[in-house]
Amino acid sequence: MPTNKLIYVIAGEASGDAHAARMLTELKLLAPNYIVKGIGGDKMRAAGAETFVDFSELAVMRLIEVIKRYRSLKKIFNQTVDLLKEERPDLLILVDYPGFNLKLAKEAKALGIKVLYYISPKIWAWRAGRIKTIKQNVDHMAVLFPFEVPIYQDAGVPVSCVGHPLVDAVKKELTTEQAKTKLGINNDQQVLGLFPGSRRSEVEVLLPIMIESAERISQEINNLNVVVPLATGLDKSVLEPIIANSSLTIKLVDDDFYQLTAACDAIVAASGTVTLEIALLGVPHFISYRVSPLSYAILSRFVKIPYVGLCNIVTGENVVLELLQNEVTAERFEKELIPLFTDSANKDHAEKIRQQILSALGPSGGANNMAELVVSLLDENG
Repeated sequence: MPTNKLIYVIAGEASGDAHAARMLTELKLLAPNYIVKGIGGDKMRAAGAETFVDFSELAVMRLIEVIKRYRSLKKIFNQTVDLLKEERPDLLILVDYPGFNLKLAKEAKALGIKVLYYISPKIWAWRAGRIKTIKQNVDHMAVLFPFEVPIYQDAGVPVSCVGHPLVDAVKKELTTEQAKTKLGINNDQQVLGLFPGSRRSEVEVLLPIMIESAERISQEINNLNVVVPLATGLDKSVLEPIIANSSLTIKLVDDDFYQLTAACDAIVAASGTVTLEIALLGVPHFISYRVSPLSYAILSRFVKIPYVGLCNIVTGENVVLELLQNEVTAERFEKELIPLFTDSANKDHAEKIRQQILSALGPSGGANNMAELVVSLLDENG
């Protein structure tokens, strides 16, 4: 049995918290004596991690918001570095969140702490120069997508494709009708899912527009049932005032995300990992995103790929509609949502997308593969 080891895991967002938790659950089976501390949320804590900061304190989106919160973010960074100096973990696992984590990798490397980076920064999309920093400060890169491997191999960075955990985590086990029944929704009701994201800033931008579009299509779709999932790390108080302003009865749901998603006939979702989960459940949907004009102008100069949605990125095709910036309006949402309810061909198209994504995502067993990689790297330390 592996000996006691201290691991730090740093996850700065909801998706990172979920990915880390799946890995830690598998790691506990392989090495129950390992001690895990770090930054994360409820899912990491449920998987046995002791967190000294909740990821919600780091979850910022827009450039302006980062600037406004610089002092608090810097304070958390310094606190983390101080703990690394004090406790000297055997391994530091950095989960996505590159703006914070790549700086932390540099500090850890200077302290002689081995660094494993889980979920590569999107260097294939923008800021390719980051690979130099990664080579200097990261001992091993664990990527989710097969196409990322040669990028790191060519740069001389040790890399493993562990596979995407969602291949195993997301299973299409219920039909739409079965999922509705389990949630107490009549099968003669059409269900629209509004998925505005996991950060307060994006919810405040997108949810009002999503709700206005729902109000519009409720005039055309009889018995429309509107649901909004409560993302991990997001407080109800952020969504409830926005929902309360609507003329519709909107149900805010904070449990069984996959069951809720499967019950939807159509979804409009903020760009992010959630869109991959929706696609893997075979639900017709489209992607929306809007940031400040300044942030968009900056990003547009550096982004090298034509898509923002993960479904489109991993397949290399425009399989899911993306509405960005000025296209994010209630009128445009209404135009795109109506066919998702009325044209049965969209169900078949969603199933085709599901199969394409499964083929593109690579190996199964992602969380277990990652846990085995952690054990092997710690075994190297002796």
